[in-house]
Amino acid sequence: MVVLDESIKIRPLEYTPVETIQKKIAVARDAFYDSKTRPVEFRKLQLRKLYWAIRDNQNRISEALARDMGRPSYESQLAEILWLQGEILFTLKNLDKWLKDESAPDIPFIWKPLAPKIRKDPMGTVLIIGACNYPFLLTLSPMIGAIAAGNTVVLKPSEQPTHSAQVTQELVESALDPSCYTVVQGAVTEMQALLAEKWDKIFFTGSQNVGRIVSKAAAPHMTPVVLELGGLNPAIVTRHADPRIVARRLLWAKTINGGQTCTAQNYILVEKSFLPALVDELKKAYKSFYPSGSSKGPDFTRIVNDKAFQRLKAMLDNSKGKIIMGGQLDEKERYIEQTFIEVDSIEDSMVINEAFGPICAVMTVNSVEEAIGLARKVQDTTLGVSVFGNSSDHQKVMAGLRSGSVSLNDAQPHVNTLAFGGVGESGTGAYRGRSSIDVWTHSRPYTNTPKWMESLLDVRYPPYTSSKLRMLQLSMGTTPDFDREGRQSRFTWLKYIIGGTPASAATRVAAYAVSK
Repeated sequence: MVVLDESIKIRPLEYTPVETIQKKIAVARDAFYDSKTRPVEFRKLQLRKLYWAIRDNQNRISEALARDMGRPSYESQLAEILWLQGEILFTLKNLDKWLKDESAPDIPFIWKPLAPKIRKDPMGTVLIIGACNYPFLLTLSPMIGAIAAGNTVVLKPSEQPTHSAQVTQELVESALDPSCYTVVQGAVTEMQALLAEKWDKIFFTGSQNVGRIVSKAAAPHMTPVVLELGGLNPAIVTRHADPRIVARRLLWAKTINGGQTCTAQNYILVEKSFLPALVDELKKAYKSFYPSGSSKGPDFTRIVNDKAFQRLKAMLDNSKGKIIMGGQLDEKERYIEQTFIEVDSIEDSMVINEAFGPICAVMTVNSVEEAIGLARKVQDTTLGVSVFGNSSDHQKVMAGLRSGSVSLNDAQPHVNTLAFGGVGESGTGAYRGRSSIDVWTHSRPYTNTPKWMESLLDVRYPPYTSSKLRMLQLSMGTTPDFDREGRQSRFTWLKYIIGGTPASAATRVAAYAVSK
């Protein structure tokens, strides 16, 4: 276990009085309607202050995570603190470019005088509901994008890691404008009060079950929802892989944060001939990572709470498989050793339940094709897929399986500026990097029709005549370059000459206007 620093004082978590929640939301909504968050410089100032709040309080953040999860400081730096700092700096560096009005692409010639553009407009007042496994990253990372996009935010941290929730509130309240950004603490009652309100967007990270509750609550208001959920992520290992590389990388995915990562593999499908080498290398990798075992020393995170521990223990107890590595548990410390169990059915408890911890099923297959078929049956739309093998193996799996993201020859890494999100059962919507602007804004098109176009626009006004209709048909460029059988014409040059393109149609409309 990690050694706690008792000199760092963290106040006990206090839930927000339910009767004050509506007022908090109203203040944030008024700030948005007052255009307080519209100026880009205001947004940048908030992000700069948040950056320094995180950097100046990194010891408090690490200590909160150590008390909540037994998390080593190194992992807190790697997976949360440095990530958040980097994300803020990357956003600040690119924000002006991301928010600049864009000329609309693929505009027909006749409409170009209207100068169509697209503006990234903030959604409004939004709700962000954080998760317990990476309580700072998965709460503040969505908020960084929401701030940058110009929204006002109500933040609901997970109440399960209590110290982390308290420190998150301290960071927000010390750094950000309280009229635009506020925190609501609580559990079921407070969550229900939040979901009863009308929002301009809701962002939820967590389980599929709660995700369904959030979606159902948002539906009456037609509120758009971003869902970042988990999934039964497969790792597929072929005979073309390097057993040492595979073992070290898969074991790391079940080691960092105690395996409590939504993109970590839930089960491994490995070609039968490769299994002995993989098991041997897993044991070597474990010995390399933890010479005295992961139960000793400060480098292995514990399970986030007792309920999660009991759920993982039940998965192990109910499995009909054989332990090929690990298996030690300590309920008092909420410690579960990295454990791999060989199973012979995708109906095993280790496969059909999301692990979200340092345990993993292993099942042999005869081919990549068999692995793809089994993975589809387990869950067709996972958050992540890991594939270890050659280029041919990679392409087969990427074509055969759907997922939010894919890791080729690695387990669960994600570039912090790359779009991240699920598909189908694993979620909807993506954020991080530029995608955080896209997810928190409405792409609002606008045009400006010049006065001189009035003659050209005569075709749209009554009285309607056959000559106007003909000019309208020409202007819309409705002459196809294919026949009724769907075969593309070889004589597109002729179509251009006789006036079938939008450009030549525009010329005809212009001629009509001049004649008028």
